[in-house]
Amino acid sequence: MLNWLVAGVGDIATRRVLPAILSEPRSRLHAVVTSQPAKAQAYGVPGYANFTDALTDPAIHAVYIATPVALHHPSLLAALQAGKHVLCEKPTAMNYAQAQEMAEAAAKHPHLVCAVAYYRRRYAKVMEAKRLIDAGAIGQPVLAELNCHSWFNPTDGHRSWLIDPALAGGGPSYDIASHRIDLLNYFLGTPTRATGFRSNAVHTYAVEDNATIIADYPNGARGVVDVRWHSRVERDACRIVGTDGELNLDPLNGPLLRTPTGDLHLPAPENLHFPLIADFVDAVLDGKKPACPIAEAISTDWVTNQIR
Repeated sequence: MLNWLVAGVGDIATRRVLPAILSEPRSRLHAVVTSQPAKAQAYGVPGYANFTDALTDPAIHAVYIATPVALHHPSLLAALQAGKHVLCEKPTAMNYAQAQEMAEAAAKHPHLVCAVAYYRRRYAKVMEAKRLIDAGAIGQPVLAELNCHSWFNPTDGHRSWLIDPALAGGGPSYDIASHRIDLLNYFLGTPTRATGFRSNAVHTYAVEDNATIIADYPNGARGVVDVRWHSRVERDACRIVGTDGELNLDPLNGPLLRTPTGDLHLPAPENLHFPLIADFVDAVLDGKKPACPIAEAISTDWVTNQIR
């Protein structure tokens, strides 16, 4: 049984992380870190106002860091130092230098599992697409295109920290692009060079409202990610083109995978975080490799660092 501490009881934690932990058979929610005691009471567990104090609890085995990005770096380092396994929300850090330091700290604690919550790696259709690419089903991959467009302007205050660069690091380039850059890396390997541009085309908040990223990979493939928070027409596109065919995952969050030999219906579970939590538990208790170890996750931070 794995006893969890969840640091941060915001949107992603309440909608996905906490329900996943509560329903995973080898997991137990032991405590949360929150400045609002009522949030802890709602789950019937102790609530710590101070993260450092929580880490002194010997019954805690693993920490899920669900705080704003600015707190990922100090929280992860402190959790590892306290001997806790760590699953950290994405992106890993505010910049690549921080991400590197986090990965180096994890390497110094090889008995601890340290991973980043790129949960789309555990979509059934994403794993099947990866298998098909590796099996040569589309020949040599040459191009991957991923777009995510939506409208985000938190005038009501909900999730408004995402447009504060001091807390989030950046806008959609950090929030929604990070997932898609990670998928490029998952499909194609470690990027060899990257560039990108960010700007404010519609909204005037302090972070960008759009970004376009291009990355090259060792096998000759190129990936393009375009993310926008100023479109009332939602798009969630993902396709991988090879010399002999293509895989189409549009929409990425939907169940359909179009392959050269036919369409597959591979829906994700209702709670998208459940496979990620189950995967992490397997990594800790059974010694398996986690879906996205931090050593792999920081390649996304490296790409993000190239955006201008």
